[in-house]
Amino acid sequence: MADDRNFTLKIITPDRVFYEEEVSMVEFNTVEGEVGIYKDHIPMTMIVAPGILTITRGDEVKEAALHAGFTEVLPDKVTILAEIIEWPEEIDVARAEESKSRAEERIREHAPGTDMRRAEMSLKRAVARIQVVND
Repeated sequence: MADDRNFTLKIITPDRVFYEEEVSMVEFNTVEGEVGIYKDHIPMTMIVAPGILTITRGDEVKEAALHAGFTEVLPDKVTILAEIIEWPEEIDVARAEESKSRAEERIREHAPGTDMRRAEMSLKRAVARIQVVND
C-alpha cells in the first residue's frame, strides 16, 4: 500500500532518467538557498545550484551530487531537469580533487581574463562531488 505522505520524484538528465520513485522528502540547493520539499508543497519553479541532493524514502536516505538545472514542484510531484547529477559510485574522486585544485588556483590568482563566476561554479561542483563521496 502506498504511503499517502509520498510524492513522485523524477530526475531527468540529457542522456537518461536518473531517478523516478515515490519519496517522502527531497533536499537540494537552489540559487536562493537550500530547500526541502514534502508532499503538498506549493507549486513553484527553482533554479538548481551545485550541491548535494538528498532523497528520503521511508528509512532510506540516498545522496547524489547535483550540479545545475531547473526544478518544477507540484503538490504531488517534483521534477528536476539536471544538466549533471551523479551517484557517489559514479564519481572519479581523483579527477574531482584535481578540478577543485585548478578552480582554487584560478580564484586565488584572479588573473586578467579569468572568468571568476565560472571558476567559482567549477569549485562548487568539485566540492559537491567530493562531499557526496565522503558522506
